[in-house]
Amino acid sequence: MTRWAITPYRGHGRDGRALLLGRVLRNETWAPADPKRGGWGNLRDVWRRIEADPLPHAQVLVRCGEVLHELEADDEGFFRGWVELPLGPGAGWHDVHLELQHEEAAPPVKVPVLVPRADARFGIISDLDDTVIQSQVTRFLHAARLLLLENARTRLPFPGVAPFYEGLSDEGRNPLFYVSSSPWNLYGVLDEFLGIHGVPTGPVLLRDWDLDRSLFGNRQHKLRLIEEILAAHPALPFILVGDSGQEDPEIYREVVRAHPGRIRAIYIREVTGRASRQAAIAALADELSGSGAVLLTTPDTLDAARHAADHGWVSPGTVDAVAAAMHATATLPDEIEG
Repeated sequence: MTRWAITPYRGHGRDGRALLLGRVLRNETWAPADPKRGGWGNLRDVWRRIEADPLPHAQVLVRCGEVLHELEADDEGFFRGWVELPLGPGAGWHDVHLELQHEEAAPPVKVPVLVPRADARFGIISDLDDTVIQSQVTRFLHAARLLLLENARTRLPFPGVAPFYEGLSDEGRNPLFYVSSSPWNLYGVLDEFLGIHGVPTGPVLLRDWDLDRSLFGNRQHKLRLIEEILAAHPALPFILVGDSGQEDPEIYREVVRAHPGRIRAIYIREVTGRASRQAAIAALADELSGSGAVLLTTPDTLDAARHAADHGWVSPGTVDAVAAAMHATATLPDEIEG
């Protein structure tokens, strides 16, 4: 009887050391996102993901070549750990095998682990909601409707995000990490969204979220994850991408202060339109101007692409591709956010 299964989350690492993440849940099957699925169907799907039954303290066997490790899940079925693994000489994605040690376990699964290339020029750390995905987090009811009643095919990215991130990643040369306060329960939805809309993949790092916690925001959570990424890849400078709706500018300021010289640029998508918020972010930009990190607030992806091209972080062709994608949508940013 197959009752329990491992849900793996993409990890990352270097020098034979990798971060492995996942969760052990009651075995479920998930239908691919369907643009014809109605709101009630999407609501049932989201609710099933949120209410998925975990296997507390599950034992997970990690296998990479001849090397074995064991990880223990917590009381909600989550496992997470840095382990020594022979990931091989080639950079890029490496498959690590995970096997649940339980008599009612599904077959072993593979989890992809990203090892940045030696010729990477920089890394990219990006938020998801209101940075990549149109989420309207600053408007609670609108955000709740999008979260609960839409799916990976009916939710939309901001115009031009896919070619801009393709340009920044340079065909996988520069590693891309997504850091969000969305719950791990929605990992499958977010991962599917990136694939459907052609946004380059990377480790998607989320958080444990119970229904009695705030739906939005978790400053310490994001800071911890960003610090961990920078510590794991000390030779890389980074570009940070976020939005003005929550605390991304303030979080990124703390990162710049803690890591002088590591941050090349901060791109903040303007999604609030509030004069007081715009003034606060402008003050942050002035504060950081002497640090070597540029903070640019932009109403759309095209401004960010032009700035990145001016500094040699993307090619001029990326700007053309972003402009073409935005033209194809025939949608202005203020209409998107309204």
